[in-house]
Amino acid sequence: MATEARANAAAVTPTKLWFGLITSAVAWVALGCIDILITWQMCKEPVPFGVGTTHPSETLLLIIVAVTLLALAIVAGVTSYRNWCALSRDEHLLQAEATGRREFMALLGVIVSVTLGMGIFWLSLPPLIVALCVRAR
Repeated sequence: MATEARANAAAVTPTKLWFGLITSAVAWVALGCIDILITWQMCKEPVPFGVGTTHPSETLLLIIVAVTLLALAIVAGVTSYRNWCALSRDEHLLQAEATGRREFMALLGVIVSVTLGMGIFWLSLPPLIVALCVRAR
């Protein structure tokens, strides 16, 4: 059992730890920046009545980007959870205490992925409800 735990802990590389920790944050920031850039590009021409003309393609592009980045955040969360399972002595995530640096990075990666994954989800909802240029004005 101890040999198996050491083998699992050895399989957790620094690359996996850093991927799980920072990928969700990068995806969240990227979605915000891409959202601003697409909205700015599509709504810079003034039109009568102050509402820009948006095409369904921009909304579709934002949805595709959001779903892709949400999937990336989910992969990062699963990677962090697997890292935590390999490194931790605790059986339940809700009772977890990170005692070492690697275990702390894995546990923090799970927390960041869940939190920012929900942020990516909520940030991707407005284009479905409100037109891009109406939202920008």
